[in-house]
Amino acid sequence: TTLQPWLNATEAYVYGFPLIMMDLTKDASTSATAGELTAPTNQFSMMTHYPDASFRAVARTGLDTLFSVSWADLDKEPLVLSVPDTHGRYYVIAFFDMWSNVFNSLGKRNTGTSAANFLLAGPNWHGTPPADVKEVFRSPTRFVWVNGQMQADGPKDYDAVNALQKQYKLTPLSAWGQPYTPPAVVPVPAGLNTSSPLEQMQKMDAGAFYGRLARLMKDNPPTAADAPIIEKLKKLGVVPGQDFDISKVDPSAAKALERSMHTLEILQKGITKLKTDQGWIVIPQDFADYGTDYETRAGIALIGLGGIRPHDVVYPTAFNDGDNKPLDAANNRYVLHFEKGQTPPTNATWSVSIYDPQGFYVPNAISRFNLAAWMPMKYNPDGSLDMYIQSSSPGADKEANWLPAPASGLFNLTVRNYWPTEPVLNGTYKLPPVKKVP
Repeated sequence: TTLQPWLNATEAYVYGFPLIMMDLTKDASTSATAGELTAPTNQFSMMTHYPDASFRAVARTGLDTLFSVSWADLDKEPLVLSVPDTHGRYYVIAFFDMWSNVFNSLGKRNTGTSAANFLLAGPNWHGTPPADVKEVFRSPTRFVWVNGQMQADGPKDYDAVNALQKQYKLTPLSAWGQPYTPPAVVPVPAGLNTSSPLEQMQKMDAGAFYGRLARLMKDNPPTAADAPIIEKLKKLGVVPGQDFDISKVDPSAAKALERSMHTLEILQKGITKLKTDQGWIVIPQDFADYGTDYETRAGIALIGLGGIRPHDVVYPTAFNDGDNKPLDAANNRYVLHFEKGQTPPTNATWSVSIYDPQGFYVPNAISRFNLAAWMPMKYNPDGSLDMYIQSSSPGADKEANWLPAPASGLFNLTVRNYWPTEPVLNGTYKLPPVKKVP
């Protein structure tokens, strides 16, 4: 039927989208010398301070932790990851495979805060880890996004956190036990496009998209559970590890592949239709470990690439108020009211961030883009807490609790809860709805 190749191609796009987004992000992040979240492969880059409204490298970034990030290439050998003693300070390092699944994590929650060494090994390594390695983390793909966050309660914490971030190290196994300095200059492939991964994705044609997908599946193999979708890909001429030329594909399949490039718009619409509770999107149980739930995986890769497992962070997000109307500050003011003792229950910290429809911060008069547990917010006499979400100041007496919304209108909110407690994970804790002020 004419419908079948189109349906298969749509599935193929959804399946391949996260792998390509990860690869584009890797290229953009490793193509520069060490800087703010850019560094050569197998070296850490670090965010030394919170990003502001000019930051566009990653959508929906948070303002509770400072990031330390590396793209590890495990093709030749494993790497030893060394972490410092954080003296009880909360941190988490999540390990992403190239399909955007978190295959493991370490940090205060599960490995403590003492100094330690861990081995990061690729899928084909067979060897014995050094005696001073605490644990081995094995990646299913050649490349790993090592994504670290450390709690920083505002600018007063930057120096202490930066000093700890500088102690993260990746050492090739062959150099372990000897003095090792990573190379200062790492050659970058000529003509590498380092513009925003999503912008690049939107400009790709089917030949480029599926050609890249086929090539990437050689180093980053599909799982056994992916066999049914891989069969559909093969029928469309897309074979893992083989060169792909759209001009040599059956014309009906080529047409379907071209049409599938519009699936990005379907993904964007799909995200806002996820299950909600009082206006808050309920984060799926399989978040960051998706199995064959390709639609959720692709949707999260679109709006929140880098989101980690619920045990480490949950990210409920609201595009609508409690009455299921879009959050729009052009003509409305809102309040988020927490009853006494009902702020997000956490083992670490929590916050509420505000974004434009694309997931970026919007400049405002007080350069505030979130309200966080550490801030000097004013609680009501009965112990409850009100956050005022509007474009203009709610008045000097309420400004400590003001989250400035864009005057242009549409916005959305994300709550971040780091190392949430069991009531959050099992769903018994509910966030209050965002309510429009009459």
